[in-house]
Amino acid sequence: MLSIEDFIIEIYCRTDDSLKEISRGIKLRSRGFPPSLSDSEVITMEIVGEYIGIDTDKGIWEYFRRHWLHFFPDLGCRTTFARQAANLWYWKLKLQRRFAKECGAFDDNIHLVDGFPLPVCHFKRAYFSRIFKGDATYGYCAAKDEKYYGFKGHVLISLSGVISSFTLTAANAEERDALWEMLCGIRGLVIGDKGYISDFLHNELLLYGIDLQTPFRSNMKDDRPPESVRIMTSVRREVETVIGQLCERFNIEKVRARDLWHLTSRTVRKILSHTVAVFINCLYGRKNLQFDGLVDT
Repeated sequence: MLSIEDFIIEIYCRTDDSLKEISRGIKLRSRGFPPSLSDSEVITMEIVGEYIGIDTDKGIWEYFRRHWLHFFPDLGCRTTFARQAANLWYWKLKLQRRFAKECGAFDDNIHLVDGFPLPVCHFKRAYFSRIFKGDATYGYCAAKDEKYYGFKGHVLISLSGVISSFTLTAANAEERDALWEMLCGIRGLVIGDKGYISDFLHNELLLYGIDLQTPFRSNMKDDRPPESVRIMTSVRREVETVIGQLCERFNIEKVRARDLWHLTSRTVRKILSHTVAVFINCLYGRKNLQFDGLVDT
């Protein structure tokens, strides 16, 4: 178990080194003075905050202002912190992919894909809501058997539980269409649920070295060996575990943003925080998805 101090230091060192490598020769901002708080410090604060269950810019800023100002002496006002954090969404995306690669996410020959709802308000208020008007749509969540208004998140994970890719779409978007956005660098077997059933998609992905497999509907003939289908169904539960962690520990289903820019930034940092936690587990020889007991908070 790491102390919270060691956890913060570990994440800062890894983040700072990785950010310097992926941004080598590229300016993170094209104009203006450099911020007082470094970008690595801001991202570190976000990762730690999300991991310990603080999922708002205000909450993260207040936590570090109150407890860790000696670690981050240049921490300025909350508005500046929130703006700088949102502006770094692209680099957090690059960092997430780098940490996932170091965890071997793209070396696995088996990946799992699934989606989850991101409601922006209660369904009864959707008709009157102006939040994300023109972007959010009505969708249906089969797992909860309910309609909702908002967006849909999609995650692709390796068999070892590392998030390899993710994307956000409107709630009524086809899962099959979203899958195309997440397959860069992926080869081998991809297992999805019934929402990904499509002979056309299956045949198209085979051309790229990807074998998409799903459970069949009750009215469909399945010639595959029953044991293979059973194993595939059992393995697919890993992605449900990851989505459960994103929802329960990282509160990814709570949309606390009012525009796509901030929604993207918030979602990216939650995915990044999850990936970094897996990365730290790998460093210390722990199970990838065993988050409890990693840090003494």
